[in-house]
Amino acid sequence: MASFLNFTKMHGAGNDYVYVSGFDQTLPLDLPQLAIQVSDRRFGIGGDGLIAILPSDKADARMRMFNADGSESEMCGNGIRCVAKYVYDHGIRKNESLTIETGAGVLSLVLKVADGLVSQVTVDMGQPRLEAALIPTTLGAGPQAQVVNCPIEYRGHTLFATCVSMGNPHCVIFVPEATDELVLEIGPMIERDDRFPKKTNVEFVEVLSRGEVRQRTWERGSGETWACGTGASAVCVAGVLTGHTDRQILNSLLGGQLRLRWDEASNHVFMTGPAVEVFSGRWQLS
Repeated sequence: MASFLNFTKMHGAGNDYVYVSGFDQTLPLDLPQLAIQVSDRRFGIGGDGLIAILPSDKADARMRMFNADGSESEMCGNGIRCVAKYVYDHGIRKNESLTIETGAGVLSLVLKVADGLVSQVTVDMGQPRLEAALIPTTLGAGPQAQVVNCPIEYRGHTLFATCVSMGNPHCVIFVPEATDELVLEIGPMIERDDRFPKKTNVEFVEVLSRGEVRQRTWERGSGETWACGTGASAVCVAGVLTGHTDRQILNSLLGGQLRLRWDEASNHVFMTGPAVEVFSGRWQLS
C-alpha cells in the first residue's frame, strides 16, 4: 500500500520551495533525495528545493533547507519568511512574533497579518560575517581580512568581488548590466571556484541609485533563482562596504522586491518581503 507525504508549495518573491511539516507527520529519513525528486519541474512538484518545518527545543520551529541538487544549506531568507507564514497560518504558533531555528542560528521574525493570514514578514537576519575565514573564502589579503572589491577574472572578464556571509556564503559583484553571460555562464564558475571551499552563492547587481538596486542570483546548488533573501541581505552590506548604496535599499529581483536595512547601531540586517502559499497536496513515497 502506497504511503503519502503532505506538502505545501510556497514562494517568497518567486523563490519557490516545497514545504513539508514534521509537526503532524513523520518525514522520510532521506530528505536530500526527496529534495531532488520533488524539485524537478517536469517530473516532480517543481521548486528551488525542499524545506522541512520541524519542532525545536530552542525556538517556535526549526527549518532545514535543501537545494534542488539535494545539498543542505544553512539558511534561506525567502524560505524562512514562508516557514513563519506556515507556522502562523496552519496554527502551530499563533504569535505575530516568532523565532525560527536554522543552520545559521535562531532568527527572530515579525509578521504582518491581514484577514487572519500572514502577508509580509520582517526577518532579523543577524550580523554579517565579513572576515574571509568565516565566509569562507581564500580571496583577499588573509583569513582575518575583509574581501571588498577584490579583482577576479573569468573568460576575459575582470570582476570585483565583495564577499559576505549571512550564515551562508555570498560573492557580490556590482556590474553595469547583469547579463545572461555573467549569471548563467560565469555564475556557476564562481560558485565552484576552489577559492570558495564550501562553494558560494553569486549575486550580480545593477545599482539604480543609492537607495535601489536590481539583483540576479546564481544560487549554490540550485542555479539561477528568482530571488535570494540572504543574497539580498549580502548585497545591502556589500553596497555600503563598496560605497555604492546607503544602508537602506529597495532590491528588485526577478520575482519581486525586498526591502533591506543594515542597522548601524546593532550591526544587524533586517529584511522585509512577501510570503505566499500557492497550493497543497500529497506526494506519493516510493
